[in-house]
Amino acid sequence: MIKCDIKRTLVQSGFTLLELLVVMVIIGLLAGYVGPKYFAQIGKSETKTAKAQIDALGKALDQYRLDTGHYPNTEQGLAALNAAPSDEQKWQGPYLQKTVPHDPWGKVYQYKYPGEHSEYDLWSFGKDGQAGGDNESADVVSW
Repeated sequence: MIKCDIKRTLVQSGFTLLELLVVMVIIGLLAGYVGPKYFAQIGKSETKTAKAQIDALGKALDQYRLDTGHYPNTEQGLAALNAAPSDEQKWQGPYLQKTVPHDPWGKVYQYKYPGEHSEYDLWSFGKDGQAGGDNESADVVSW
């Protein structure tokens, strides 16, 4: 009699196809709910990274100004933070440990001196690479 109970228990264990489908549907619903919220957080972190990089570049530009008496002009751009411009005698850089980074979306930061919004303008066009935009595509600016 004990042998029959063991065999009966072994035969009855496992999941039915219906139970597996119900679990798959539940997992799909959870992924559909959580996924968009997760990817929205990634966009926010890229914007925060761009703001932090612009802040760090701004500090390097301020150090450049302290040494030379002026910010690099638009033509010299941010490259002047790593290599001395040919006509700059008071340059004491490099002002960045590494090369000027690209923004989190892989594009070059924009720099203008003299600026329209402050002494210099430093910005990223955001995810879409175009001026303006909303949310992740919004410009990240220094002013």
